[in-house]
Amino acid sequence: MKKWEQQTMKIVAVGAMALTLAGCATAKSSSSQGNNSGKTIKIGVNMELSGSAAGYGEQQKQGIQLAVNKINKSGGIKVGGTKKKIKLVIRDNKTSNTTAASVAAQLVNNDKVVAVVGPATTSAGTAAIPNMTKAAVPSVSPSATDPDYTLQKSGKVQKYIFRACYQNNFQGSTAATFVTKNLKAKRVAILTDNSSDYGTGLTKAFKKQYSGKVVSSQTFQEGDKDFNAILTSLKHKKIDAIYAPGYYSEIGLIVKQARQAGIKVPIVGSDGMADAKLAQIAGKSNATNVYYTTPFSTKASATNKLASNFMSAYKAKYGSTAPTFSALAYDSVYMIKAAIEKEGSANSVKIADGLAKLKNFKGVTGTTTINKQHNPEKTISIEQLTNGAVSKVYNVK
Repeated sequence: MKKWEQQTMKIVAVGAMALTLAGCATAKSSSSQGNNSGKTIKIGVNMELSGSAAGYGEQQKQGIQLAVNKINKSGGIKVGGTKKKIKLVIRDNKTSNTTAASVAAQLVNNDKVVAVVGPATTSAGTAAIPNMTKAAVPSVSPSATDPDYTLQKSGKVQKYIFRACYQNNFQGSTAATFVTKNLKAKRVAILTDNSSDYGTGLTKAFKKQYSGKVVSSQTFQEGDKDFNAILTSLKHKKIDAIYAPGYYSEIGLIVKQARQAGIKVPIVGSDGMADAKLAQIAGKSNATNVYYTTPFSTKASATNKLASNFMSAYKAKYGSTAPTFSALAYDSVYMIKAAIEKEGSANSVKIADGLAKLKNFKGVTGTTTINKQHNPEKTISIEQLTNGAVSKVYNVK
């Protein structure tokens, strides 16, 4: 009996040890989830560097490189008691959803990055989500604005997906409030770029918030050049303003042709217009009484030292005024830096945890707090153009 008890105790002891080892293995597996840094912190860039959105992607790449150069020059990112420099891995998704997904896989599986900046567009970013989630590596998009971008179909948050910009519904509703309160416009016409969720989402939010009358609502497609038929029909309607959410390539032509047709009412749009090319396309004199929502104002340096330093550095490096998308990308890198330093770890899962906890982050585009849906809560600005230059800024909270 005693011998049996001794054998039984041995079996129990071995079993207990096995459970303990299994527990340790589980804990180890959990702690090693995701990617870890080596001597450097690898940050991937999944960006539209060719294709239809290359203009935005190139601006964002410049902002990213500027931020990384500054961080590395100061010694790198503090991880625990040491500092590690950033190594960028830049890949072109060619403004293709399929390519964006494969680029995400390459970055997280082959390059073993611990975080990604990009993509720039909602559609490309959405295509990359499954591969980012499977690898447990976070991404910060500087400019994916669709409201559902950071959410699963069930409504739950995407654990590894973040953005530095506010979503379309905030832009659209802010524009509607501005049109009503500041421009006193009781009757508006809407021209929507319906070739993407960007334009249609903004329009939907604008209509929901706007308290006046929409006397005309028409659409156009990316790549359209001639808007004279639409604008001629508006000349015979009594309108106080035009709301035209879209990108500078088409909106610049709309502004030009509207002014040539004798339509002088305010034209209000979105952050896709926040580029000097808008005035080049429209013509400086035509780009007057034009407004757009933006997360970054070129006049921000007057009250934001970080913005002032960024704009000076950008001008010295690239020889031009810093555009909005460069500023957002710059902040995206610093958000990742803040997350790493907050968690004291460059493990990709920990970085995601740090991004989710980000509060009162001071960036060049203002002070940001990440909410439960991984969206930034920050001030929105509306810039006014006169003769192609920013003449006034309205800050809206």
